[in-house]
Amino acid sequence: MLKDKIDQKIIEYLKENSRESFVDIGKKLKLSESAVRRRVKNLLDSGTIKRFTLEMGEENVTSAIVLVSVDSATDTSKVSIKLAKLDGVKTVYEITGQYDITTIISASNISEINNSIDALRKIQGVIDTNTVIILRKII
Repeated sequence: MLKDKIDQKIIEYLKENSRESFVDIGKKLKLSESAVRRRVKNLLDSGTIKRFTLEMGEENVTSAIVLVSVDSATDTSKVSIKLAKLDGVKTVYEITGQYDITTIISASNISEINNSIDALRKIQGVIDTNTVIILRKII
């Protein structure tokens, strides 16, 4: 839970660049480094910030779109929740049409993509998948 607008600003700066120093953030907000550090610790302790992550440049990542069919006797939203917890799954959409769900999976190589797809197919209720590897992003 955010305490105030300063916490919101700190989060915005960290979203933009999680490596930005507390000193630099403090200068922008006219706060001391220790005040920023204390606020970030409080945001971590409260669960507002869960973790800091590394996002690799697209040239170092392989991605796939996986279309998923769910058994009609299974609650699609329950399958979606399980999919979202798998390693490599970046996005889960519930969709209309021939398939019920589409996911975006990213990993450092095809082998890791394949491991994620194998895990996806083992989820109860998944009856069919169609995978396409993304060759390049245009925009």
